[in-house]
Amino acid sequence: GDEASIYEGRADYEVQTLDMEDIPATKTKVMLNLANPGAAFRWWQLPADGVGLARMEFVISNAIRIHPMALVNFDSLTDPSAKAEIAELTAGYADKSAYFVDKLAEGLARIAAAFYPQPVIVRMSDFKTNEYAGLLGGAAFEPTEENPMIGFRGASRYYSPRYRDGFALECKAIRKLRNELGFKNVVVMIPFCRSVAEAEKVLGVMAENGLKRGESALQVFVMCEIPSNVILAKQFAQHFDGFSIGSNDLTQLTLGVDRDSGELADLFDEQDDAVKWMIRSVIGEAKAAGAKIGICGQAPSDHPEFAKFLVECGIDSISVTPDSFIAVKQNVSEAENAKGAAGGAPLG
Repeated sequence: GDEASIYEGRADYEVQTLDMEDIPATKTKVMLNLANPGAAFRWWQLPADGVGLARMEFVISNAIRIHPMALVNFDSLTDPSAKAEIAELTAGYADKSAYFVDKLAEGLARIAAAFYPQPVIVRMSDFKTNEYAGLLGGAAFEPTEENPMIGFRGASRYYSPRYRDGFALECKAIRKLRNELGFKNVVVMIPFCRSVAEAEKVLGVMAENGLKRGESALQVFVMCEIPSNVILAKQFAQHFDGFSIGSNDLTQLTLGVDRDSGELADLFDEQDDAVKWMIRSVIGEAKAAGAKIGICGQAPSDHPEFAKFLVECGIDSISVTPDSFIAVKQNVSEAENAKGAAGGAPLG
């Protein structure tokens, strides 16, 4: 972050030394959420089952810093200051778009390499319009929205004339990552896909850019974070290899609660019965369709009972931040043992 707090006095802390052999094995896969490529090799020793959510936004905002459409349209940029800074950052690149492709592929490669051959699920860009506008040259390409959280984001951008060429660069970076650098363990994930028709459009654009689902063992997942993803899970499963439940957005849109509102903080509850109904339902539908399904979020680490709920529902994987990994692994192990003791499915 850009802001921090400094407190007077000496902080109290406790050091724990853990033996990796003491971490229990589980049938449910426990994976990591990562954004910073520099952190990937810090956590390689954890016995994680791969990366359940690799956010490319960190690479774009920190290593690239430039709006992809500003690179595509570099010659026609009208902001002289932004154009000069972009020219400096991309020095040596005759094709400014290649800068984006190279930097994004290199950043994601560090994550893919740290966990190879385990799967690394890379979510395509999911900036909101106000966040995109903050990138160099971005203001000229982004609309002003009252509520970017449910605005022009995710899948809707990928086939839109406003961003289609930018998404093409993301696809080229993934193609380079998989086909040139050899990281076939990379899985692509589409965020905020509102309808089955939208899914078909996005998959079509991906295929046009050399990323066809099923070719070279490419798997494509979809974030399950909108009620329509649950309601039409059977239909979505015909177009994707798996789902990843985004519990924050799913909670927000199920309960009609702005997750950023302090006034409504007490109402934002991932364990609300309505949210749990959504999660239980989509897990069942995914299983019936033969699709993989996981969740990425903090709830399983913050609430052991939530990990138990997910295990009881039969979820395939749980993805958490690295500092929560051991606690979640233990919570999942206890939940699986309890399920087995109660006569549930065998736990491997």
